[in-house]
Amino acid sequence: MAIDFKKEQKELYQPKTTPSVIDVPDMVFIAVEGEGNPNISPAYASALEMLYGFSYAIKMSKMGSKQPDGYFDFVVPPLEGLWWLKDGGVITDILDKDKLCWTSMIRQPDFVTNEVFEATKIALANKKPDLDLSKARLVRFTEGLCAQIMHVGSYDDEPATIAVLDRFIEEEGYAPDFTEVRRHHEIYLGDPRKTAPEKLKTIIRYPVRRI
Repeated sequence: MAIDFKKEQKELYQPKTTPSVIDVPDMVFIAVEGEGNPNISPAYASALEMLYGFSYAIKMSKMGSKQPDGYFDFVVPPLEGLWWLKDGGVITDILDKDKLCWTSMIRQPDFVTNEVFEATKIALANKKPDLDLSKARLVRFTEGLCAQIMHVGSYDDEPATIAVLDRFIEEEGYAPDFTEVRRHHEIYLGDPRKTAPEKLKTIIRYPVRRI
């Protein structure tokens, strides 16, 4: 059976609507960076097409003549995003989306090495020659100590949930620990094309340090 990380690692993908602290382990991602309003940005749409293109090509490599070493079948993990502002600031008001910078990414199994990534890039380039695959990169990301919460509802309603998370971080003796690597992090468990806004589920994760 295909491995589903959401079920295997519930602590990472099924938090409650009340905040909690978690130590996020080292993981492999394919990532694409960009900036601007994700609702209207061609770059954002292109990034998602690349990420899903890579992910499903790697998943379906089981059908090819040569599987990657250590291959196992898996459910493609959810889309994730790291977000910050063009001036380097942390997101506090997400209504002005033109000021956003982002890294969109999808987790990959550990068998996805640079060799697997580059081979997939060549195959994907043949199928989708219009995509600028040079923007995609394979990264290992150790997020470490974080506070997280499940937000249920529209993306535009996230500030109220973020306020709950901020209060929890302060009351529990932590402080936000944003860096150029550790950012405002969201994991999207719902498809906005198929799910009503009030039913969307998004994990909001903040890097923290103990005071």
